[in-house]
Amino acid sequence: MENFTQIFTLLAHEEGIGLNSDILEVGLLNILALVGILIYTGRDFLGSLLEERRSIIVKSVQDAEDRLSEAQKRLSEAQKQLAQANMVISEIRSEAISTKKLLLETDAFEAKKDLKIRFDRALAAFQSKERQIFLEIKQQIISLVLKRTITRAKEAFEPKERAAALINDTINKLKGDLL
Repeated sequence: MENFTQIFTLLAHEEGIGLNSDILEVGLLNILALVGILIYTGRDFLGSLLEERRSIIVKSVQDAEDRLSEAQKRLSEAQKQLAQANMVISEIRSEAISTKKLLLETDAFEAKKDLKIRFDRALAAFQSKERQIFLEIKQQIISLVLKRTITRAKEAFEPKERAAALINDTINKLKGDLL
C-alpha cells in the first residue's frame, strides 16, 4: 500500500503522466529489434508448436466429422427402424380393428340368436297362455249355457202337468212313427 501511495505522490510532484515522443529515448527501436530477433530465432520453435497445434485441430475436426457421419448413420438407421415400427404399429392397429369388428359381429350374431331364442320362448309361452285362456273361456261358456239350459228347462217343465203332457205327446208321436 505504501508503494501505491508513493507512486501517486511522485506523480503529483512531477508534471504528471505524458507521452514521450523521442524514439531513441523510448526504446521503440529496441523493442522492435527484440521482437524481430525473437520471431527469427523462435520461428522454428513457434512453427513446430503451431504445426503441432494445427495437426491437433485437424485431427479434432476429423474426429468430429467422423462422429458426425456416425451419428448421421445412426440417425438414418433409427429413422428406418422408426418407419418399420410405425408400419408394424399400423398393421397391429388394422388387425386390432378388424378383430374388433369381427368380435362385434360375432357378439351381434350371438345376441341376435339369443334374442330370437328368447322371443320364440316368449311367443310359445304367450300361445300356451292364450290356449289356456281360450279353454277356460270355453269352459265358462259351456258352464253358463248348461246353467241357462237347466234354468229354462226347469221353467218349462216346472209345472208337472205340462211335463206330463209333453212326455205323453212325445210318446204318442214316437208310437205313430214306430207303427
